[in-house]
Amino acid sequence: MLMKAIELLKNDDLVGMPTETVYGLAGSIYSEIALQKIFKIKERPFFDPLIIHVSNTEEAKILVKNWPKSADVLTNKFWPGPLTLVLEKSNLVNDLITSGLPTVAIRMPNHPMALDLIKNFGSPLAAPSANKFKKTSPTTFQHVKDEFLDEVYVLDGGSCSVGLESTILFLNEKEDYLEIEILRKGFIKYSEIEKILIENGFKLKNAKLENSIIVPGNMKNHYMPKKPLVILTEGNSKEDIKIKFKTSFEMNLSNSPEIAARQLYSHLRLSSQGQEDIIIFKKMSWHTGELWEVIFDRLSKAATEIC
Repeated sequence: MLMKAIELLKNDDLVGMPTETVYGLAGSIYSEIALQKIFKIKERPFFDPLIIHVSNTEEAKILVKNWPKSADVLTNKFWPGPLTLVLEKSNLVNDLITSGLPTVAIRMPNHPMALDLIKNFGSPLAAPSANKFKKTSPTTFQHVKDEFLDEVYVLDGGSCSVGLESTILFLNEKEDYLEIEILRKGFIKYSEIEKILIENGFKLKNAKLENSIIVPGNMKNHYMPKKPLVILTEGNSKEDIKIKFKTSFEMNLSNSPEIAARQLYSHLRLSSQGQEDIIIFKKMSWHTGELWEVIFDRLSKAATEIC
């Protein structure tokens, strides 16, 4: 399996790659043909940048103009894992990857098959989620097969252990302070990031970013299932829903946010397969805390209506 995937990558093709977050649609960062294929197969607009996946920090360092001390602190703590760092890119990074932005997003996935693939291929891979643009992210081999049929060769790495896309963090290290900004909420919580940086002596300030800073998954509508999803807040009922429907399916997730995160995309996909007209998810008062905020960030982008 691995050798076939490497051969495809060497021939400017794409591979479905498992990670701990979601499955990625991987292509060589040094192949413009492969990069173009990513956008074409996903039906993804070119203004939406890609995340580069590396197998070690040395691969990451040559892709940026400056690797700050704060990046060492964070990668020592959270890599491999679901944390993506956004730093000023080096000339090695194709503008297709960054959508013409001066910054590049990089992470090291925490999945043995992904790390083996990148290491044995010999260079980093660009790998957005392996699904059509704005649709529900894939967390199993079968999800990717269902999405692309035989158009993409997929490595079967089992179910994703995290199930939510990575936290994306912008870093700009100054002489006296560190500018940081969460560009996309993810499994690594801001409180964890803040704690490790403060413990290592950094004075933190919120970065003032222009609107041109775009990251994956931040569209108003994203992660959308094949049927309308309605989020019912506590106290409201089906009668409050404006969408016309005859039948509905109530989607349930675990009370544990860690387990719910792993279930989310699979449940959205399964909920779309029934005969019901719409999917309903009830938001309860106890859905609180940083990880539930991330889950509802995804749910709200996937929803047709919130009431």
